[in-house]
Amino acid sequence: MMILITGGAGFIGSAVVRYIINNTQDSVINIDKLTYAGNLESLIDVSNNKRYSFEQVDICNSSELDRIFKTYKPDLVMHLAAESHVDRSIDGPAAFIETNIIGTYILLEATRKYWNQLGDSRKSKFRFHHISTDEVYGDLEGTDDLFTETTSYEPSSPYSASKASSDHLVRAWLRTYGLPTIVTNCSNNYGPYHFPEKLIPLIILNALDGKKLPVYGDGMQIRDWLYVEDHASALYTVMTKGKIGETYNIGGYNEKANIDVVKTICSLLEELVPNKPDGIALYQDLITYVTDRPGHDVRYAIDSSKIARELGWKPAETFESGIRKTVEWYLNNKKWWSRVLDGSYSFERLGTSINKSEK
Repeated sequence: MMILITGGAGFIGSAVVRYIINNTQDSVINIDKLTYAGNLESLIDVSNNKRYSFEQVDICNSSELDRIFKTYKPDLVMHLAAESHVDRSIDGPAAFIETNIIGTYILLEATRKYWNQLGDSRKSKFRFHHISTDEVYGDLEGTDDLFTETTSYEPSSPYSASKASSDHLVRAWLRTYGLPTIVTNCSNNYGPYHFPEKLIPLIILNALDGKKLPVYGDGMQIRDWLYVEDHASALYTVMTKGKIGETYNIGGYNEKANIDVVKTICSLLEELVPNKPDGIALYQDLITYVTDRPGHDVRYAIDSSKIARELGWKPAETFESGIRKTVEWYLNNKKWWSRVLDGSYSFERLGTSINKSEK
């Protein structure tokens, strides 16, 4: 199959691209605007594969989307392109409205135009898979409650509200136009190639540099952590086996308070990097509690029983195995994250060293 992936240079998107190229015989056309979070260096391992192509395209550009569909004739669409950082959405919500809502609308319309002109056989096999977040559900009050596929939407931030809006658009295009769509909502991802502003890589890199480890509020906010490579396998499973019109929640069965995540990372670094920066006795000594984020959700927890029961998917990694792999990856891939930190990874600075594919 030819799979069109939007946002394939981002953290989760690049994991999906790598998974498909390395584990299937399918081909990928990756389109990405290459904002700050898009990093083609996360795809170097597959960039020369004959089944992989890249185009720098903004999903808000309808004419470019029409060209992509006409040129590559995809069998499936996996929509991951999104602005995704809650803090950034609080500081500047406009970009989230533009990309996550308007961009999804424009992509849906381009997809519908393409889908309508397909022959019956290809049309019946086509899928539009929208990848979303558990943050659309708001947060959970009880310690035993879980988000299910029928949990009502109560988004708390501009980011989660924009993703909730895009979810509703996707379902409306199924109901109104018959476009064959599937939606997945995932818990917090972590793993290799995670942009350093996010909690886990931020804590790893700050600790290595002897900087403060900022923790919002009392650090007792609970998240369900999902290793990104497990998420990639789940998304491919849903795309190829999921039922049109269905929603599937994807979680890691790993509920952890933020402060416990930070302390786990510190303990691993004590083992793996015992030689600390000058003046630091223990990595945990760097933990610093900061003013809580506005509207900060207290607890997320995913019920993944539906995808396990109906599609046979379960995560391969525990939090303990996944976080160790993640810390070790950052220790062994300084070149990748140092180029992110100094900005030299950006497409503009790379110049002509990475060009659009002509394959």
